[in-house]
Amino acid sequence: MTHFFKLIRWKNLIMIALVQYLIKYALLLPFFESHGVITTLKPLGFAILVIATVFIAAGGYVINDIYDIETDKVNKPDKVIVDQHISEKNALRLFIILNVIGVGLGYYLSNGIGQSGFFVIFIIASALLYIYSSYLKQMLLIGNIVVSLVVSLCILLVGVFELLPAISEANRSVQITFFKIILDYAIFAFMINLVRELVKDIEDIDGDHKAGMQTLPIVLGRERANKVVFALSLIPLISVIYYVVTHLFKQTEIVGYFLVFVIAPLIYISIKLFSAEQKSHYKHISLILKLVMLSGMLSLSLYNFILKF
Repeated sequence: MTHFFKLIRWKNLIMIALVQYLIKYALLLPFFESHGVITTLKPLGFAILVIATVFIAAGGYVINDIYDIETDKVNKPDKVIVDQHISEKNALRLFIILNVIGVGLGYYLSNGIGQSGFFVIFIIASALLYIYSSYLKQMLLIGNIVVSLVVSLCILLVGVFELLPAISEANRSVQITFFKIILDYAIFAFMINLVRELVKDIEDIDGDHKAGMQTLPIVLGRERANKVVFALSLIPLISVIYYVVTHLFKQTEIVGYFLVFVIAPLIYISIKLFSAEQKSHYKHISLILKLVMLSGMLSLSLYNFILKF
């Protein structure tokens, strides 16, 4: 059972669910009376959305490990699960079951709110995760961009299901405003995850090279790839600073939160990337990026305070 939870990356799945619940219960619902935000899903319906998302994401982790058996034996031999603790056949069955349940719940939910077209989103997400693991991951930058888009989609999905079906002429402005806030967070998640994916590519260069992949560090070399990732790491840093200065500069406590838990770690990451050389350096940077993603998403809980000004 322990290996099963490690295979589906249970910590990452909890983070996905946490972010989705924060969007609904910290960003949207508190502003029903004060701003007129209307949401579509009842608690059970929202739980179905979260479960569908988590199951499809879990399936993505499983299929990724199936296709990464050989590279993982080189890059992280102590963490190989498929073919060591769980057979490839059973892992493939698990992937199918998780996706069937996830897509099935997505179909049920989409039809339940009278938006059957939304069902396509779950199909696309499931298909992209499979294509990423089986083919796109080996291509220069394409795989990194695709998986980062899927990560951002997990966030945007809440806005699509909660806000868009409830738009009317009377509340259009408010609904769109809150959808844009969710979109900002989705873009933040995309940027951070893209940098992290590239950092992991540099970390895993040995195993990826053996597997014949065409990742950025393999095509450009470790040093040049390092410079590219350093430059890319400045984009989320500058974007967050711009966001804080533009929207939050009058709110000292909120600015303090972003400075300490988002901006400072991003500066630290850029500095570390500039001088990173060893595998352990990139592993450390990858962890910090993951924590920045979490701290950035936790700022959703501050909007009840932000929007009272």
